[in-house]
Amino acid sequence: MANKTLFNRFFEKPVPKTNAINFEHAPAYKLSPKQTLAQYAATSCFNNTFYADAELQLKGVLEVCAAVEPEFIARTAVYARRHSCMKDMPALLCAVLAARDIRLHESVFEKVVDDTRMLRTYVQILRSGVVGRKSLGSAPKRLVRRWLEARGEEALFRSSTGTNPSLADILKMTHPKPNTASREAFYGYLLERKYDAAALPAAVRGYERFKEGEQTEVPDLPFMMLSSLPLSQRDWVQIAENASWQTTRMNLNTFARHGVFAAPQRCQELRQVRDRVAEGHGTV
Repeated sequence: MANKTLFNRFFEKPVPKTNAINFEHAPAYKLSPKQTLAQYAATSCFNNTFYADAELQLKGVLEVCAAVEPEFIARTAVYARRHSCMKDMPALLCAVLAARDIRLHESVFEKVVDDTRMLRTYVQILRSGVVGRKSLGSAPKRLVRRWLEARGEEALFRSSTGTNPSLADILKMTHPKPNTASREAFYGYLLERKYDAAALPAAVRGYERFKEGEQTEVPDLPFMMLSSLPLSQRDWVQIAENASWQTTRMNLNTFARHGVFAAPQRCQELRQVRDRVAEGHGTV
């Protein structure tokens, strides 16, 4: 006969008693601070939900951060960004580390802040005062400068849209020193100071030539950098043809308003995308 202790049926084992009440006032199980932080990190977007608004979620995250060790916060921040693909949450956890453990903050900074949007979010959160400080401080400034130096001018330019703070605002806060003529001209361009136009990166020169009407070909740049310019139907067609699937899906109405789908046969594929989205298909 098999050991009945080892091979007992699951439903014969006693079920642990509940020890908490959830938002619905129903019996539930209380999570430990680490479990709560992991749940927040994988699911919370700091928006209003049915049971909790954004402020309550932020308060909950900061409370559990105060109850766990910095090492767990660091691991959670990296997981939230790399595996859960979160934005605000890993930036917040990284900012918390800047106030609690600068060594761990430095070790996870570039793993969490992996693009310009994340950099802007991190700076915004850190300067807001929610983690206990309202300025970057010497160590975060050094990390931001190092982050900027590791990226080329064209990559920074292509991701320079966005405000509060803008990339120019971050430059003013951290004062990075350009080490090449191209970088010096690029920083001057962003900060609206004097710069050597001939030393600007090719992408910036092409963008400026297009704005001045000296170039008819639409530069291959992100949609947000082009959509605010005075564009012709031909320009909009070029933008639509260069757009990614996500950009196309999100801007079908914009393209329609500017006559993209009324253009000649070259936009046949775009019309097919429009029709498939209208039919409710999620992919091309």
